[in-house]
Amino acid sequence: MMEGSDQEEASSLETTAANLKRAVQYWLDKSTIHIFPRWALFVFVLFVFFLRIYLIQGYFIVAYGLGIFLLNNFIAFLSPLEDPNDDGPGLPSSAKEGKEFRPFARRLPEFKFWMACTRGAATSLVMTFFSVFDVPVFWPILLMYFGVFFFMTMKRQIAHMYKHKYVPVSFGKHKYKDAGVEHGEFGGGMAGSIGGTAR
Repeated sequence: MMEGSDQEEASSLETTAANLKRAVQYWLDKSTIHIFPRWALFVFVLFVFFLRIYLIQGYFIVAYGLGIFLLNNFIAFLSPLEDPNDDGPGLPSSAKEGKEFRPFARRLPEFKFWMACTRGAATSLVMTFFSVFDVPVFWPILLMYFGVFFFMTMKRQIAHMYKHKYVPVSFGKHKYKDAGVEHGEFGGGMAGSIGGTAR
């Protein structure tokens, strides 16, 4: 008799968890097109985290870990999906190869980049409520080390971009101002020619 109620309770919990997961995924899917509000949410969570760090004057090691995590995700966001160092098809190296439009394919897409950054900032914010993560550390050394690490990593990434001639920003295919519009005597097909011959 007891086993039946335990199984019903377990299946009820599984159903509730599945429904919650489905609801979260539904709202995440709906948010993919809203880029600015998503990033505003991330900036807000990051601001609250740093405000809490400033007011408490602790948890500097958590802030350092978050900085390294965000930097790692940023580098993945800037990197191409296929590494040009690999042997095989890659980015075009001449104007002849590059005539066909190919948008920049990222190793970490924008939505996944936002999701990882927001989860990291929210997790770090939650960690500031547990004293076990408040490791005493001299924060200026951490800040200096992070600055050097950031400089060296970005220098390497920019050198990689320059070497392989890619830009991690794509605004889509180039559109010409008057594409498809005809000007002149026949502007618009045969309509002009019929009027011209009738005179």
